[in-house]
Amino acid sequence: MKITMQTLAEAWHRTAAAHPRLREAGLPPVALSDDELERCAELAEDTHGDGLCLLLDGAGTVRGHHGAYREVFATRELELALYLIAEAALCRRTGSVEETAEALEQIDPAWGRRYRSGALDDTGTVEACGRDPLEGLAWIAESWRDQAPYTNLTFCRAAPGQSVDAERLALLYGADPAQLDAGTRLKDLEAADGGRTHWDRQWESCCFGQAGGWTFLLHHDTPPGAFADKEAYAALGIRESVWLSATVAKAIYTFDYLKDGRRVDDEGMLELIGYERGQAPYRRGGELDFLNRAVRRAELDHPELTDTFELYFHALEESLGLCLPRRDFAEGEVRAAYWAAEGR
Repeated sequence: MKITMQTLAEAWHRTAAAHPRLREAGLPPVALSDDELERCAELAEDTHGDGLCLLLDGAGTVRGHHGAYREVFATRELELALYLIAEAALCRRTGSVEETAEALEQIDPAWGRRYRSGALDDTGTVEACGRDPLEGLAWIAESWRDQAPYTNLTFCRAAPGQSVDAERLALLYGADPAQLDAGTRLKDLEAADGGRTHWDRQWESCCFGQAGGWTFLLHHDTPPGAFADKEAYAALGIRESVWLSATVAKAIYTFDYLKDGRRVDDEGMLELIGYERGQAPYRRGGELDFLNRAVRRAELDHPELTDTFELYFHALEESLGLCLPRRDFAEGEVRAAYWAAEGR
């Protein structure tokens, strides 16, 4: 059945009337054209608690928007549209992710399963984490918000059965070849001249290594001339790259995921500051839906984590396998180098 303004309004009225938790949640503002969308987005911010507005096109597709330009879902299924509207409403009206899940279960058990999975269906089961969430990758989340130890976290992975050479990657970024040959570690940089040299030059350094099947390289500014040897860089055999960056003195943090030479994303590089607990950070049903599911799993498994960056980083570990050797960083054993003199 094609969704029209009338069928959507009537279906939402029936759904809300039947469930006390939804009775005060009106249908979000609905635009019937792109020209109307900006006005509806402003209205949603002013009057609708979750900031959701809808664009209903002539083909019967309901597109959920947060603001005029960020599309968060699109569906031609009436039941799914009702669920997504209810999910948005309850996320802002309940006290926790678990409470939202329970409220949706009371409306429809399938809705509860769908929310718990983080996906758009309720099929399959998800194994609980069962381990310390602050090992692996999430341990770095707190200090990273203060740009420590580095503002840029780069992860690279080759085809299955192969690996990206960490030393070669660091060299192509501009690391000092002499320090690579010497096997210099972070503690060596920190110990030189009583630590004063590294305090002055830490912005010219990098750390690198391998963990969890990924090669990582952490740094601040990239020196001029990095990647100058395009053929050598291509020879590394990189198939996937994850880039996380923190902008100094600004609360801006970004995530970028490339696979086989193309960005895996619906909207381009995402500002991580946009993530709110209980709400999917990416477009529902999009290419990064796997990360939506991992974020929801992290929220439900680890209610003790109050920092959304820790939850998000744990989700990156669970979904993509990203990790950093916490002990190596704490003890200064991770490989490190300054940029070569000609790169400064």
